[in-house]
Amino acid sequence: MSSNTKIVVLKSKELIYTGIFIILGVLLVLLLFYMFSPNDKQKEETTNTETATTYAPGIYTSSLNLGGAPLQVCVTVDKDTISHVDIKNLDETVTAMYPLITPSLDEINSQINSVSSLDEITYSSDTQYTSIIIMEAVKQALISAEVK
Repeated sequence: MSSNTKIVVLKSKELIYTGIFIILGVLLVLLLFYMFSPNDKQKEETTNTETATTYAPGIYTSSLNLGGAPLQVCVTVDKDTISHVDIKNLDETVTAMYPLITPSLDEINSQINSVSSLDEITYSSDTQYTSIIIMEAVKQALISAEVK
């Protein structure tokens, strides 16, 4: 029986480079874990946003200017919920220039009772920009409705 002896020759440079790459790989994995793991500040933010906002019941308004026509966005709130959003001073010229205002408002009103936050309201791609403008006015009106 003859034995085949294999001799492996490793250069010290190769060992050093391999060691460096292993250390860099471990550091990269630790860095990624640290960056993407939730920290205490993010946990506090999620608990703060999860608490229900209390409103003073009533109707609150915010102004909105579309095409030079001043509109009032009226938000009706109960103690804990937003019940209805409406636009006052809406005449035919504004609806002719902005035909998506009424469908956007209907879409917002249909979702407002079923969501827990205004950020959860979804917009269709057709009425996205009009809905965003209305929602910004709603948020401005709700600032004065919050009980501090």
